[in-house]
Amino acid sequence: MTATTLSVPAKSPRLQPNRLGLIDCDIHARPKALTELKPYLSQRWYDHLMTYGTRHRHGFAKGHPYPKSQPANGARRDSFPPDGSMPGSDLAFIQAQHLDHYGIDYGIMNPLSPTGQGEQNPDFSAAMATAANEWQIDMFAAKDARLRASVVIPYEDAAASASEIRRRAGDRNYVQVLMMSRPAEAHGRRRYWPIYEAACEAGLPIGVHVFGYSGYAATNTGWCSYYIEEMTEHETSCSALVTSMIMEGVFERFPTLKVVMIEAGFAWLAALGWRLDRNWKRLKAEVPHLKKAPSEYIREHFWITTQPMEEPEKPQHLMDVMEWIGWDRILFASDYPHWDFDDPHVAIPPSFGEERRRMIFSGNAAKLYGLEIGK
Repeated sequence: MTATTLSVPAKSPRLQPNRLGLIDCDIHARPKALTELKPYLSQRWYDHLMTYGTRHRHGFAKGHPYPKSQPANGARRDSFPPDGSMPGSDLAFIQAQHLDHYGIDYGIMNPLSPTGQGEQNPDFSAAMATAANEWQIDMFAAKDARLRASVVIPYEDAAASASEIRRRAGDRNYVQVLMMSRPAEAHGRRRYWPIYEAACEAGLPIGVHVFGYSGYAATNTGWCSYYIEEMTEHETSCSALVTSMIMEGVFERFPTLKVVMIEAGFAWLAALGWRLDRNWKRLKAEVPHLKKAPSEYIREHFWITTQPMEEPEKPQHLMDVMEWIGWDRILFASDYPHWDFDDPHVAIPPSFGEERRRMIFSGNAAKLYGLEIGK
């Protein structure tokens, strides 16, 4: 569907999930154009952006390293606003197509680009992150109380990131700190600890969204040949970051730290916990700073989002995994406006039961982010 034929879909006759409350934990807002960031950048950095553009720490100088199955950074074909601007950039269209259509109580914004994350110039990265944070509020959250922002940080510069987190602390427009799953080093390394310290001080979870700009290939044997490889590889990069944070002692140092795995799937998490526990029982002398089994850290400190949800041949297998993770650790996410968007009308099976559906659709996120439903 092209922008000229776009129309907002009619109401679905299916069960409306907003009867149970609905918090969407992954909405991707973006500027209509780079010029939208001008009010939030100094003249120096705006000139830099317009002259040199962005330069990520990546194996490719510009553009996407893998082909996308849809246009505009993997967007749904029906998500282009009537004026032809980028999907996720027009508030009125987001309201009509998504927030109003599904009766969403709150939407958590996770802006991916252009935000400065992964920029090779550290000062430019910090300036862009600050601009992205202020832009989120002015263009979206201040105009629709349902939208909440994530604190974008220049995560390769921990000091600048901590400063940015503290700058936003206490502002209820921000509900989490946003990182990516592939930074330059494993997440548990001490270079990133100032970020976790500042997040705990501010009472904000760390949201880790898949992708990133480490400068290295997604696999340990080189660049993927196919996009489907990269999409599947998210599991391995996320397994690595969970393992790193546990083994490096992050949660012993920061016992109140909460981590949300966004768009990573989750069926891999139980198997990771089992494997870690098995090895820990035999090698615990190497990590005496760990006071409990690795799986306990997983179930105490990590939350997961539902998109994309694995679909095993036997549905009971999915239920078993979700039971292991904990029904109170599962958050609904749509990934709007991307091509693999999950429709809340059908994403969570009715067989889960009303109470579990309520927890996933709204209850767990409301508790984690301190949001009130129905007020």
